[in-house]
Amino acid sequence: MASTVLSERSFRIRVALLVGLALGIGVGVLFVPPIAQDPAYHAFADGRTLLGLPNFWNVLSNAPFLPFGVWGLIVLRKARFHDPREAWAYRVAFAGTVLVGFGSSYYHWHPDNHTLFWDRLPMTLVFMALLSAAIAERIRARIGATLLLPFLVLGVLAIDVWRRGELTGVGDLRFYVLVQFYPMLMIPLLMALFPARYTRTRDIGWMVVWYLVAKVLELEDPAVFRFLGGTMSGHALKHLAASLSIAALVLMISKREPIPLEPEVS
Repeated sequence: MASTVLSERSFRIRVALLVGLALGIGVGVLFVPPIAQDPAYHAFADGRTLLGLPNFWNVLSNAPFLPFGVWGLIVLRKARFHDPREAWAYRVAFAGTVLVGFGSSYYHWHPDNHTLFWDRLPMTLVFMALLSAAIAERIRARIGATLLLPFLVLGVLAIDVWRRGELTGVGDLRFYVLVQFYPMLMIPLLMALFPARYTRTRDIGWMVVWYLVAKVLELEDPAVFRFLGGTMSGHALKHLAASLSIAALVLMISKREPIPLEPEVS
C-alpha cells in the first residue's frame, strides 16, 4: 500500500504551522519567570543503602537502559530505511540511552545539582534525537538529518544554562523543561499532520504511554513507596517504565517495514 502524499500547498501549510508553533513556544518561554531547581527534588522516598551502595534501588533500576540502548544500536544495523540518513538520529538516541544508564546511576548514587547535570545531559540528547528522527521520517530525511546537530547543541545549551545558573545561585530550568517536553508535543503532531512512511507507527503510542507512566511514577514517588509497603519507590519504577519506553521503540524499528513511496512534492 503506497503512502499518502500531500499536495504541495497542504505540505507547506503544515510545515508552516509547525514552524510557527515552535517559534511561538520558544518566544513564550522567555516570558515565563525563571524556574529554580527545588532542593527537595533530591530527597527521594527510598534512600536505603544495600550492599554498601547508597540509594540502592534508584541506582540499580537504571540498569535496563544499557541493554536496551545496545539492543537498539544492534537493531539499526539491519533496519530498513527509505534514506540512510534517517538512521543517524536513532543512533544518537540509542547511544544516549546507554549514557542515561550511566549518568542516572551516577546521579542517584550521590544526588545533588552537580551530579544531576550528568543525569539530564544524556536524556536531553535522546529527546532531541527522537525529534530529529520524527522530522526525518515524516517531513524530509534531509531536513531531519540537517536539524540533528543544531537540536543536540540546543539541548546541551539548555542544560548548560541551568548548570551555570546553579553555580551562581540563580538556576533556571525553563529551557531544560522546553527541550524535554517539546519533543513529546511535536512527535504526535508530526504523526497527525504528515503521512506515515513505515508500518507499525502506532507502536510509538506504547513509547508515549510508558513515558507518561514514568512521569506519573516520578511525581508520586513517596505515595508509591508507601503503597508498596516500603519495598519499591515510584522513582525506581519510573526508571523501569522509561526503559520500557525505549524497548517499545526498538521493537517498532525491528518489526516495521518501509511503505512504498509515491513521488514527493517539490
